[in-house]
Amino acid sequence: MSKDLKTASVLAFERKLDPSDALFFAGDWGARGDSANWRPVKIREKSVRGTISNRLKTKDQDPAKLDAAIENPNLQTVDVAALPLEADTLKVQFTLRVLGDTGKPSACNDADYRNKLIATVGGYVHQHGFGELARRYAANLANGRFLWRNRIGAEQVEVQAAHLKDGTPATQWAFQALGHSLRELSAPASEADDVSALAAVIESGLAGNAHVLLQVTAFVRTGAGQEVFPSQELILDRSRGDKSKTLYAVGEGGKAVAAIHSQKIGNALRTIDTWYPGAQENGPIAVEPYGSVTTQGRAYRQPKEKMDFYNLLDNWIIKDRAPDLEQQHFVVATLIRGGVFGEAG
Repeated sequence: MSKDLKTASVLAFERKLDPSDALFFAGDWGARGDSANWRPVKIREKSVRGTISNRLKTKDQDPAKLDAAIENPNLQTVDVAALPLEADTLKVQFTLRVLGDTGKPSACNDADYRNKLIATVGGYVHQHGFGELARRYAANLANGRFLWRNRIGAEQVEVQAAHLKDGTPATQWAFQALGHSLRELSAPASEADDVSALAAVIESGLAGNAHVLLQVTAFVRTGAGQEVFPSQELILDRSRGDKSKTLYAVGEGGKAVAAIHSQKIGNALRTIDTWYPGAQENGPIAVEPYGSVTTQGRAYRQPKEKMDFYNLLDNWIIKDRAPDLEQQHFVVATLIRGGVFGEAG
């Protein structure tokens, strides 16, 4: 260990799991093998006359004014997406690139730190490989976690994954997603071999041994005319319109197709962290430097507990104190996630 080795002030990594946006199509469950019978799901506006139901400040308020506020209707315009009345199944499709060179920074202004980092991650790969991480990524493809709310309440969910070579499927797998555990990241015995085969392909991509491009297609049987759930846009500038909910679509005008953000797909695929404090009660969370779960308003890897990514990485690289194997998995998974991790100025 070099005594003056310090964390580079410029340190960045490109993500190694690179999903596209996931597009929505509608059709019939029996036509899963016929791509010609699927048409894009469109987003439309709906104006509704609701009621005031949010919590109001009642302290020191004039009761008459408070009553008037509650009695007024809540007028709003929202985006909605739904299957047509003649279609009972949602088709969600995206591609996923798996890239190699994990642990090699895309930007680093300290050659000594870069060499030590590459050597350390190389030692992990030589000793353990990417098998455990690849198995977990494959599990989240097979269980349909990337469908988010669309998975809830579905009658049937089939996920098809294809390894594309020269634009055509070289190997294909099909999974009955509802039979897979979201919490345990495990597959039923009947599909365990297929999940292992898919994991082996992902592992070869992370190791840089093969070009890996996967096409993932999920069929969700929810019922004719049922609402489906693309990503919701975060509108920071409210002067752009008065809609209270704006949904994400790819394309313009009549060719727009409802979709899920690639970032949301990536978040679902990297929901593999079961190594943080309290994981037995809460289940897997997305790999994040501080274990942040915004929907819960919590960060499970607090710096004060020395379980966050930066403490683990510095101990491993700077101080030559390798963390436990589970935390090594977490550190490497964070490098696969990508990001800017330089020393704060």
